[in-house]
Amino acid sequence: DLATQYFADRGLFCAGRVPESALKRVCSATGAVIQTSLGDLSDEVCGECGKFEEKQIGNDRYNFFTDCTELKTATIILRGGAEQFIEETHRSLWDALMIVKRCIQHNEVVGGAGAIEMELSKHLRNESRTIKDKSQLIIAAYAKALEVIPRQLAHNAGLDSTDILNELRAEHANGNTWIGVNIEDEEKGVLDALQAFIWEPALNKKSALAAATEATCTILSIDETIKNAKAQDAVNNAKANIPGARAPGMASIN
Repeated sequence: DLATQYFADRGLFCAGRVPESALKRVCSATGAVIQTSLGDLSDEVCGECGKFEEKQIGNDRYNFFTDCTELKTATIILRGGAEQFIEETHRSLWDALMIVKRCIQHNEVVGGAGAIEMELSKHLRNESRTIKDKSQLIIAAYAKALEVIPRQLAHNAGLDSTDILNELRAEHANGNTWIGVNIEDEEKGVLDALQAFIWEPALNKKSALAAATEATCTILSIDETIKNAKAQDAVNNAKANIPGARAPGMASIN
């Protein structure tokens, strides 16, 4: 407190017990370098920002570093009426940021809105018709399972999922690869996902399909169930006849 007051009297801001994560973020924003002592301060280790101010938002006070020339980080403040709304907003925002990050790291994208699933379904269904053994049924079932994504998108948007799916099948059969579900225009029903900038990282789709396929194979490989012996014994004991008691269903004659 004495050090803080000393700096405040001279028009300088001072903060104590700052977490290391916050120090690293300040360095990323201002270009500063964390120092362990004051014996070797120089212009090279000091950061810069155009404006520093302290604001109170709600019940908390925040320090704002703006107009930074070496900016490599940013902060988003989420506010809401309830904690559950804040958590849901945080999850949605985090998912959006991670998708953008994945697109930057891996520059391969595919059309969203269920377009890529419908195109894969079409190819698998056509491929299954060229196979003569039982694997034809497996590939056809996989193709049908892929249609669950656009069907659920249409259902969540309040659209007629059957009509939308039929229209998507027709569009993809005519060679319109990136046609997906249009949740904003009920009359049109479908749109070109790439032209509408509805993109998804190709790596995400590959990972999702691989995980879903592996989970399905694991479930199908289960050929035995294990029963709890103690619970089974308890059931059998409950059904056991009591010695001396008359058989159930027999009338009592006195």
